[in-house]
Amino acid sequence: MDNELQSRGVARQTEETSVIGLMEFTIAGNSYGINVAKVTEIMRCCPITPMTHSHHCVDGVFKPRGKIITVINLPRYLQLPESGNPESDMLMLTNFDSVDAAFLVHSVEAMHQIKWSAVERPSAIIFGGSDSVITGTTKISDRIVSILDFEKVLFDIDPETGIQLSEVRVMGERAKSEKPIVIVEDSVFLRKVLLQAVELAGFTNVTSFDNGLDAWEYLQGARDECKAKMFPIESKVALIITDIEMPRMDGHHLTKLVKSDDMLKQLPVLVFSSLIDGAQISQGEIIGVNAHLSKPQIGSLVATIDKWIL
Repeated sequence: MDNELQSRGVARQTEETSVIGLMEFTIAGNSYGINVAKVTEIMRCCPITPMTHSHHCVDGVFKPRGKIITVINLPRYLQLPESGNPESDMLMLTNFDSVDAAFLVHSVEAMHQIKWSAVERPSAIIFGGSDSVITGTTKISDRIVSILDFEKVLFDIDPETGIQLSEVRVMGERAKSEKPIVIVEDSVFLRKVLLQAVELAGFTNVTSFDNGLDAWEYLQGARDECKAKMFPIESKVALIITDIEMPRMDGHHLTKLVKSDDMLKQLPVLVFSSLIDGAQISQGEIIGVNAHLSKPQIGSLVATIDKWIL
């Protein structure tokens, strides 16, 4: 009981401080959001050089500060009307998954601090189910802001930017392992590919969730069952792989809860994220993350799984 009360107290405490910096932008009157940590610069649209044989959603390239950047027309990708005043369009320059790209949008509104607990999972009926490009929604004033899956956008335009199953195949024939792994990833697209990669690596007992809160509830249930039956926790969970930015509860919040629990704290937690930098690593180490891996380096992730549970 004391341990349960402690876990609830940690959950309340971390919920108060677990926030996302959300950059709000608009396309055809609709409000969207991107994690501000992915944004390096906002600028007015400028002359863009078209490229032959490029994807139909790529406007071309430009060269701010000496670096060639690909410009992705986000309205066209989302199949929404393009601007009636293109001279007022904006470019959001981004860096994630080790890729620099610029996304053309109609306007950039403001940056908001939003609690992850205020970000809801998108409805599969409204946002396209397994093909969804929306990872979460939140309400700001009277507006519904949809958070886009920018990793999926990049992959759809250039598959080479995403997880490459070939990195696992080159490892050769691998023994099967039934050690239970929990994967927490909000992107429908990335979760599907990640599950394929882990299965290809020989791990056959995998449970996945699209947000940290559902994963935490599952882990509590596994802990309680193991306590009641006097089983080791590894019989239900041997390792956790989690993204950082997720609706309802982010990966750092989840990790802190796990590492604050007397029984679960021994479990290795691997963060697999597109936002791995010095600050994220430092914060993760403070709360007990065992390893940080940068998307889309799936080969490195599999090697790290081997290190911790084989």
